[in-house]
Amino acid sequence: MTDPRTSSALTVAAIQQHCSPDKAVSFASSERLIRQAAKGGAQLIVLQELHATQYFCQTEDTEIFELAEPIPGPTSEWLSDLARELHVVLVGSIFERRMNGVYHNTAVVFDTDGTLAGLYRKMHIPDDPGFYEKFYFTPGDATFNDGQSGFTPIQTSIGKLGVLVCWDQWYPEAARLMALAGADILIYPTAIGWDVTDDPTEQARQLDAWVTVQRGHAIANNLPVIAPNRVGVEPDPSGHSHGIHFWGNSFICGPQGEFLARGNETDECVLAVTLDRNRTESVRRIWPYLRDRRIDAYGDIVKRVRD
Repeated sequence: MTDPRTSSALTVAAIQQHCSPDKAVSFASSERLIRQAAKGGAQLIVLQELHATQYFCQTEDTEIFELAEPIPGPTSEWLSDLARELHVVLVGSIFERRMNGVYHNTAVVFDTDGTLAGLYRKMHIPDDPGFYEKFYFTPGDATFNDGQSGFTPIQTSIGKLGVLVCWDQWYPEAARLMALAGADILIYPTAIGWDVTDDPTEQARQLDAWVTVQRGHAIANNLPVIAPNRVGVEPDPSGHSHGIHFWGNSFICGPQGEFLARGNETDECVLAVTLDRNRTESVRRIWPYLRDRRIDAYGDIVKRVRD
């Protein structure tokens, strides 16, 4: 068997699916697609953001906190068992209860033996119409207890994974910090969609912006990007809006932003491609952005505004 740590070929998969308010139903869909991906040879499988339930942040409701789980807990144990059985690296998403009153939107990474390789707690938390995440989620720590940055790749048997989550995908700083810490891949589990009342032109602009900014992170850091998103229209439980039409369009692109696989806006799917892990090195030799950075001139980047 080829050692995944030394082979230049790495088969990766992104899962795009509908979600149910019933965790058991969502888990069944996820498991079916995970097994399909593993059967197809995927070594790394990435699920979308908050895949266990429908996207509950359309409203502010204290009862929703009952959905949160500790780590370890039922969802993390389920993911761990699947990773071990299928011998894959599996990236999942959990509404984490860290302690009384502190909850996170947390990505978890399980290695091929089922061990927890690491976790990433979403750092940028939105608070927009239909996406009231600040009510539910505490931002991840900027610095871990061991002194590492919150933007630290997770080491696995198949490489270092630069795991970020949804709203993080709009921030080039997050992608750059992951790249500078040696990430081999940027990963963005996502739950994003349209207000169903937006006109088609505005919907097209939003989708194009979402795809373009992430392809830009791939290009600027010479890294492949995996971005799985959910599909389906999910109602607003409060009835104050018409709900969200999650736009799918999950994709995987290479280190020059080239599309390698892309889903549509309606269907569940497994996107699977085989990456050449030597491409980042070869691209960086001819497009040496990291070499030419003027780190002596960027001090003002840490200011809120340059008044």
